Amino acid sequence: MLALINVFAVIFNSCDDKNPAQQSNISEQGITKDSLEKLNRQLLLQEKEAIRNYIDKNNIEVIETGTGLCYRIVNQGDGDLIKTGDIVVLDYELRLLNGELLYSSEENGRKIFVVGHGGVESGLEEAVLYLHEGDEAEIIIPSYLAHGLAGDGDKIPLRAAIVYRVKVIENQSNN
Repeated sequence: MLALINVFAVIFNSCDDKNPAQQSNISEQGITKDSLEKLNRQLLLQEKEAIRNYIDKNNIEVIETGTGLCYRIVNQGDGDLIKTGDIVVLDYELRLLNGELLYSSEENGRKIFVVGHGGVESGLEEAVLYLHEGDEAEIIIPSYLAHGLAGDGDKIPLRAAIVYRVKVIENQSNN
């Protein structure tokens, strides 16, 4: 973790065009494109292992998409399949893989968004496209489909995979 922070500190400091006299060459500091790629692959493997451990620990079966998103339908609804452009309303809980509750619709109100228009994690937008109105699902979103390297600046830490438990309350596009 500390190594990753140091790598980014060096990169950001070397990109500071306000003081060119203090700029340094990344390769002079032993950081190469190859070493950054290797570090990124290692971090992705660690995160994938953490997600697999969560799945195994909770003894659940999930569907993994091509992007690395994992989901399972907990209770099947009887509404239409959600599609891009639909306005969906979700009850939700958002947790870390360790189970820590970060956000919920009970505290923060329901999530309402237009699918495919941003404003929520790209992993959540992808996941709702597998759901029907009325479905309840658990969605495991890798950090690169959630809040990435920086977290959300509040409760979600950097590089955190997150777990959504959602219920599709309504597809307002059907009204």
